[in-house]
Amino acid sequence: MIRTGLLVALLSLLGTAQAKNDAPRGTAGVFDYYVLSLSWSPEYCATTRRDDEPQCARPYAFVAHGLWPQNERGWPADCTSRERVSDATIQRLLPIMPSKGLIIHEWRKHGTCSGLGADAYFAALERSYRAIRIPERFRLLSETLSVPASDLRRDLLAANPSITAEGLVLQCSGRYLQEVRICLDRRFAPRACGADLRNRCGDRVALRPVR
Repeated sequence: MIRTGLLVALLSLLGTAQAKNDAPRGTAGVFDYYVLSLSWSPEYCATTRRDDEPQCARPYAFVAHGLWPQNERGWPADCTSRERVSDATIQRLLPIMPSKGLIIHEWRKHGTCSGLGADAYFAALERSYRAIRIPERFRLLSETLSVPASDLRRDLLAANPSITAEGLVLQCSGRYLQEVRICLDRRFAPRACGADLRNRCGDRVALRPVR
């Protein structure tokens, strides 16, 4: 009887833990601003490439990683929605977000918290991505480029004068650039980032070549 009681208690605890893991970590439409994440595709492919990864079969430079609802500190995720991303939306996004799996993941984890439907959410992501101007020197690299992080930020800000220094952060893995993150208000206009978004690159940044 004692062993049976212990087993029931353990199963109950496991069930509670699983329920917590499955529970949404946000409420749709309740957030402060967005983060537009632009991923440097060559870095992704150099560190996580798989033979079946379509993104790495073509010479992408900056691609859209996601458009994330964000709070001044922290962020919502995995909000409740039964809506699925349509095949038409996926096909339209592939030139800028070159992975069906990524598109579906971003909708489930982040898009569902936007309060928008899937089509409207991804239309906003596409407009925001296409509004960013990438300086020519960072578009097609035939070899690794190493630049001061301050130069990369300066060039990006010069190409996008509506973005302030407080609204753009760099993310690196070691010395290599992973992402550029740009903060947008709920109307998708540039704004300053919250307190918990910080530049995570050293004094110099290396961009792997586009192949």
